[in-house]
Amino acid sequence: MGMRHARFFSVLVFALMALYGAVGFYFLPLASFTGPLTRMGKISESLFGWTREQPAINPVYLVNASWQEADMLAIGDSFSMPRLWQSALVQRGIKVHTETWEAMRNICEDFPEWLHGKGFKGRYVVIEVVEHNFQDTLDRSLSCKQTFYHPVRYPPLSPPPRRMPLPETDFSGKLSVGIQTELNDLKYQGLSAKPDFVGWNMSNNVRMNRVKRGCELFSHPSCNDALFLADDQVEDFNEATLDKMQVINERLKGIRPVWVIVPNKSTAYLFPEKHFWDKAEQRFRAPNVLKVLRQQITEKTIDLYPANETHLSTSGYLILGDAIYRSLQ
Repeated sequence: MGMRHARFFSVLVFALMALYGAVGFYFLPLASFTGPLTRMGKISESLFGWTREQPAINPVYLVNASWQEADMLAIGDSFSMPRLWQSALVQRGIKVHTETWEAMRNICEDFPEWLHGKGFKGRYVVIEVVEHNFQDTLDRSLSCKQTFYHPVRYPPLSPPPRRMPLPETDFSGKLSVGIQTELNDLKYQGLSAKPDFVGWNMSNNVRMNRVKRGCELFSHPSCNDALFLADDQVEDFNEATLDKMQVINERLKGIRPVWVIVPNKSTAYLFPEKHFWDKAEQRFRAPNVLKVLRQQITEKTIDLYPANETHLSTSGYLILGDAIYRSLQ
């Protein structure tokens, strides 16, 4: 009797392990993501990963000029770190030195003297911030008296992939994430099939929205819909924001500030009726980034911001770089 129990137990354990293996083999690949929004919202790259090839970038244009030789200092966030928009200026002979807000912290009252001390002799300082963080970045700079620079060492950059890299199937990932992704995919199929589907608030600050003529604008398989950050502000900046920019401009004696405020993805596609960019262009000759991106959307540029990304695509960055270059003329 004991022998039969032992055999039954062995078979049961083997069967459960085989079942777990089969379940894992199916669900674990779903726990691997390429884009931040698919990862945060736990929805498949097979539905929301971009498929259209992006332009190639020559690595020689991703070089970071020294402080001393630069014509332009770019201070920016994650939209500036890949140095892709800068490549459009470098290609035209402008030497750009890029620093992040992590390193610079703020544009403080002593900034011109500090910059002179670094040996910078250029004409332009690009102040790049995404709309989402602009108000906070501006307020911090306004209250800052003294520059505390924290140099960050960045490894040499490689050009971004022309095709979306396949998610690396990580069998050490969480089975629960794979199962949740499959459940979200199924829920999405049900929701999106309804004729009145407008959007869906997913997990971790991700919102899915139906986009007008989406399949003319995106290359991912579920191209009627795209992913956005749920807490992007819908309201416009007010006159007080422009006045704060003026205060910073007055600090930059002898240097031309170039304000590059990158619209949130949701502003570009869903709430474009904002006038801040027009006013900043009129007052400060700032590149009208929203107008430029809206023009591209009207002209049906595919994957300006890919569906699974919060950032621009390579083609989007090159368009941004062209707009910045034109604003210098």
